Amino acid sequence: MELKDKTICVTGGSGFLGSFVVEELEDRGYQDIFVPRSKDYDLRKTEAVGRMYEDSDADIVIHLAASVGGIAANRKYPGDFFYDNAKMGIELIEHGRQNDVDKLVTIGTICAYPKHTPVPFEEKNLWDGYPEETNAPYGLAKKMLLVQTQAYHDQYGFNGIYLLPVNLYGPRDDFNPETSHVIPAIIRKCVEAREREKDEIVAWGTGEPTREFLYVEDAARGIVDAMEKYEKPEPVNLGSGMEISIRDLVYKIKDLVGFDGEVKWDTSKPGGQPRRKLDVSKAKEEFGWEAKTDFEEGLKETIEWYTENKDSLV
Repeated sequence: MELKDKTICVTGGSGFLGSFVVEELEDRGYQDIFVPRSKDYDLRKTEAVGRMYEDSDADIVIHLAASVGGIAANRKYPGDFFYDNAKMGIELIEHGRQNDVDKLVTIGTICAYPKHTPVPFEEKNLWDGYPEETNAPYGLAKKMLLVQTQAYHDQYGFNGIYLLPVNLYGPRDDFNPETSHVIPAIIRKCVEAREREKDEIVAWGTGEPTREFLYVEDAARGIVDAMEKYEKPEPVNLGSGMEISIRDLVYKIKDLVGFDGEVKWDTSKPGGQPRRKLDVSKAKEEFGWEAKTDFEEGLKETIEWYTENKDSLV
């Protein structure tokens, strides 16, 4: 598909991942990019989604808008996370079908995988069990969009693809303590503890669960690669293929930040899914993508961005 002259609508295009996707599109020469803002288009509402399609006249939609957060936010707002993410995605895909879009790229979540998925996670394992309880409503809402995409492909010939990125990190991430994921949360704690000369920070859980992380610029490149080259309804993982325990992660960030205090583990708090590590071979086979950013270098970039911008963050 020749895409350079197409109009591309990027929902969530002003957010963390979305801002990098828009930059990646611009770097590749795409000029007609429409970014709907939430204050103008509440994508949970049918009328607003219809108006978005009318105003953008989009040929391609990349759906990144989401209600997201870390374990604390998922525990506090499970109903909101389910409703918001399901409603946005369902409306966007249905209106995309009605408007005969050339392609719709839906971004799923690693939280859709079963709690005890064999490691490394393969796309075929997606339906082998129930997700980890603390983020199951969010994960299931996003997984229903895969069902919708595939059902529309079978009934209408709808050209939709579905990507499963692992935990992202990088500059411009959410550093709000109430909603942030583990890397920005620990960076903020360590930076504040260093500056305030505290003796310790508190981390959730036991530190034993493992995670895989993908630098946001790599994720953006993968999404645009898939938009350009991938045409099948089967889901595809986007990840780095690495695995690190939360304990090792916390101590690595602590060292990079230069915080000399202790780490206290609050074992009364949940640690989430026991292990996360993706099989990332399909993305390379199908559209030639793989992660490039060294994890420690990515962490340094993220820490540097936070320290330079923390005073302006809400």
